[in-house]
Parts: sequence; C-alpha cells; structure tokens
Amino acid sequence: MIHRLFPNGSDVGIAPIFAARAMRGFADGFVAVLLPVYLLEMGLGGVEVGAIATATLFGSAFATLAIGAWGHRWTGRSLMLVAAALMAATGLGFSVLCAFWPLLIVAFIGTLNPSSGDVSVFLPLEHARLAAASDAAARTDLFARYALTGALCAALGALASGLPERVVALSGIHKLDALRGMFILYGVIGVAVWAMYRKLPTHEAVSHAKPAPLGPSRAVVVKLAALFSVDSFAGGLVVNSLLALWLFQRFGLSLSAAGAFFFASGLLGAASQLAAPKLAKRVGLVNTMVFTHIPASMCLIAAAFATNVGVALGLLLVRAMVSSMDVPARSAFVMSVVQPHERAAAASFTAVPRSLASAVSPLLAGWLFQSGWSATPLVVCGVLKITYDLALWRAFRLFKHD
Repeated sequence: MIHRLFPNGSDVGIAPIFAARAMRGFADGFVAVLLPVYLLEMGLGGVEVGAIATATLFGSAFATLAIGAWGHRWTGRSLMLVAAALMAATGLGFSVLCAFWPLLIVAFIGTLNPSSGDVSVFLPLEHARLAAASDAAARTDLFARYALTGALCAALGALASGLPERVVALSGIHKLDALRGMFILYGVIGVAVWAMYRKLPTHEAVSHAKPAPLGPSRAVVVKLAALFSVDSFAGGLVVNSLLALWLFQRFGLSLSAAGAFFFASGLLGAASQLAAPKLAKRVGLVNTMVFTHIPASMCLIAAAFATNVGVALGLLLVRAMVSSMDVPARSAFVMSVVQPHERAAAASFTAVPRSLASAVSPLLAGWLFQSGWSATPLVVCGVLKITYDLALWRAFRLFKHD
C-alpha cells in the first residue's frame, strides 16, 4: 500500500515526511482560522492581529535563511527534529501567554503559520529530502502528492476550527479557554511530528551529493527569488487568518461557517493539485504556474466588490479551484534548475524572500481592515499576482530544465 502512495522512481523511505506534512497541515489549517478569533477574544485589534501574522512570517524567513546559509553543516534530519521541537514550544507559548508583546516574540521565534500554504522553516528541509528521493521524471508527481497531502489535511484542520464553538455550547466553558485548548493541541502535534522525523534514516542515503551553498545556480535562483517575493507580498495581504478576519468583519460569518468555507476551499485546492502534474507534462511547469494563477487573481478582485456573502464565497471557492495548482509545479521547477548538491540552499533562498515579502503585508492589511478599507487588500493582491505571473512567464517561458 505504501508503494502505491508514491510515484515510480521515488524512495518510499520518505513516508515519515508525508506523515509529518499531514499533521502539520492539519495544525496549520485550524490555527490560521482561529488565530484572529483568539487574539480578538483576548482584547487585541486588527493591527495587532496583522502584526503577529507579520512576526510569524518574518521569523520563518530568518530561520529559513539560516538553514540556507549554514544548514549544510548538519544533517537535514537533525534540523527537522529541532524544527518539530520548536513547533511544540510554539503551541505551549500561545496557550499560556496573553499579553501582546510576549505573543509577538513567540510568533517570531516559533513556527505558527497564518497562511494557507507552507511558508515555515520545514519547507526547505522537506523539499530537499523529497528532491533527493526521486528522479526527474517522478519529481513533479511526488511534489504534487506532497502538496496534496498538506492541502487535504489543512482542509480538515480548517473544519476543526469549529470545535471551540461546539465545546462552549456543550460544556459551558469560556470561549477563550476552548480556543486556548486548540493551541495546546498544536503543541501536541509538534511532538508527533518530532516522532515522525525520528523514523527517518540517520544518514542521507538518498542524496547524490553533499549539500553545499549556492554556486553555479546562483543567478537563476536570485531571479526566481525576486519574482517569488512579489507573489508572496501579494499573498500576505490575504493569508487565511486575514481572509477569515475579512469574512468576520464584512459579512459577520460565524466561526463554524468560516471553518466550513475553509474546509471546502482546502478540498478544492487539494483536488486541483492532482491535475497539476498532468497539466505540467502537457504545457510545461512555467505555463502551469502562470495560466492557473491569473483566473484565480481575477476571482479574488471580483470577490472584493461582492455585496452578497454567497457571491463572495462562490468567487473565493472558484479561486481555490485553480490558485494552488502552481504549488507542486513551482517546487519541481526550482529543484530542476539547480545542481543536486544546491537543492537545500536553493529551496531556502527562494523561500526566504517569499517569507520576508509576505511578512510585510499582513500588518498593512490589518491596518487597512481596521481603517475601513476592507476591499483594498484583496484588490491589491489580485493585481500584484497577475503582474508576477506575466513577469515569470516572460522571464522563464523558454528556460531549459530537467
């Protein structure tokens, strides 16, 4: 059964990574929806919600940069174990702290993810291991299944964000305590992720070359990093936590309804990733990234002007159907244009600008929401993403890769 889960040409020894990605996706799914509710329940405002989301992304960026610069001195397994322990500590910190500044510090140091995608320190570590465990022909399929695993479990996690309301209704405990319990669960999942990483081989048997800093591939990685930063700055304006905040403020959506929406959105995004490898084989990795993104951005812009909650949610669901198809294609493209020994560094140095750029925008979006400009972040996000797509297509449409 395990062999059937992975494409031909890949090593089934990476199964613990898939299990860890599933658990992290579930945790990220409910945290992204619950984070603004939890912070608002503690008396914080939209700006503070944006600031904490910004801190989480800045922290992930600096941690990822450190891995790209110095991570080759340690094994990937050791670094993944440290990251999992940090995830457990993050859940504990958010469950016991109440003041803004301590929470901001934990958000910066920890692994909290307010977005729908994986922008954490885990990303370059797992990507490098996956790339080394597959040949070129199987790489896109493997990354698609990896992304699909995370997306499906994130959808289930979003659905689980309705649990605090159920607990409050059934037990009568305070809402804040019910929300705090979900962050304890996040920490417990971090321990389970640590246990999964422990099952990985202690030696990097699947690697063909010792990891090293960027060398011959530096120029193309820098160009990709610059383009990815534009996309991520735009995405940071509507990370799931802020999109949930927009739905709460604009339409008065309940927590359970928001969880159901993000569950459906996650399922559609996961299903779309199944088609990504086949589409990439037909039209290429770059075309797959670009021509699935543009319709998604147009739907986001239209949703910003919707006055009916059904229309807005419908447009956002259509966006979800195609907006994630670029995820496996992008990962496979980055891994295919660099030398094998540069993959961990390339994954880090393309992820860092994405994290830094996306870290700036949530604070701006939170301020805009609080100031009454609630539609602006969605419109700006859509316009910037279309600009990024066209620039990426122009720069790499003729680029040769494995």
